[in-house]
Amino acid sequence: MAEEKKDEKEEKEGGEKRGGNLVLIIIIVVLILLLVVGGVVTYLLLSSGDEAPKDGTATAHHPQADEHHEEAPKKKADKKANLLTVGPMYPLPQFIVNLLSDSGRRYLKLTMELELANPEMLPEMDSKKPVIRDIIIKILSSKTIEEISTAKGKDKLKDEILSQLNQILSDGELKNLFFTDFVIQ
Repeated sequence: MAEEKKDEKEEKEGGEKRGGNLVLIIIIVVLILLLVVGGVVTYLLLSSGDEAPKDGTATAHHPQADEHHEEAPKKKADKKANLLTVGPMYPLPQFIVNLLSDSGRRYLKLTMELELANPEMLPEMDSKKPVIRDIIIKILSSKTIEEISTAKGKDKLKDEILSQLNQILSDGELKNLFFTDFVIQ
């Protein structure tokens, strides 16, 4: 009888050890899963915001693309530093243009100011004001509401306008562009 009690006691201890090991393994697996999920979420939140193509196709790797990604943070830092010292401003009158849409009933009311690299550009800006307005109207009227309603879309619009306008200027270049009124209806 003493032997039977001893055998029962050993079986209970062995069962508790197995159950304790199983719980420990489950806890470790859950912690690993939490770490992996946390890592993925952190990566997605801290990623640069570059979107993959919407059609699901992969893009080929180009060395020039790496150069672009390396320059992007530098470009953003330069823009932030440039906001501390704003150059001479050139205000433009208000633009009201129809946006590209199926119904044709969406329009954009926009006012902007151009930041000049130097004050010597003012006479050229005055003489080319009709050309500048024409370029801006063409760019704005070619956009859909989806393209310009996000912050990223507005930044792309600014870059496109600056690029086009800098091509026609000879006395200097535009440093930045500021939207002072931006209403879509």
